[in-house]
Amino acid sequence: MTKKLSVQDLCFIGISVAVIAAAAQFAIPLPGGVPFTLQTLAVPLLAIILGAKKGCIAALVYLLLGAIGAPVFAGAIIGIPSGAHRLIGPWGGFLLSYPFMMLAIGWGAESENKIELAITLVIGSLTNLLMGTLQHSFYHDGGFMASFAVAFAPFAPLEAAKLVLAFIAGPQIRKAVAKIRRKS
Repeated sequence: MTKKLSVQDLCFIGISVAVIAAAAQFAIPLPGGVPFTLQTLAVPLLAIILGAKKGCIAALVYLLLGAIGAPVFAGAIIGIPSGAHRLIGPWGGFLLSYPFMMLAIGWGAESENKIELAITLVIGSLTNLLMGTLQHSFYHDGGFMASFAVAFAPFAPLEAAKLVLAFIAGPQIRKAVAKIRRKS
């Protein structure tokens, strides 16, 4: 039998959805059309903090809110509308990868093994980049390799830096949150 989510769990999930939405608004346009955002730092950090199940739920709620038009996707603060079209459009693969990232990285964090966490961080990031690149390639001439040049290659070094930050800070934040949870 699975454990039900507590009110406290639901609050942490809600806060996490808000953090992902806020991180999406820190967007820097790059050549090729894919913006650099802080979502791919927020998602791994939250996966480490929440774990696989709650992290996946947070990612799914985020996607659902964006799909129904809540202003949570990148560009909302400058008037770019959210909606289901953002999930099925050229950049939707990046967004759709978030639940998978949460599952993989959350599982690594729950194992409390640093090597497993590092491996799952890389798997989660590669999942994001590959799903984004693959979906992008369906919309643009030149196929996968042309999309790789604009949707994967420019982001790999940036994502590596974010993973290092998540690997260092995430477990510490997870411990602090667990301590807070025990006190309440």
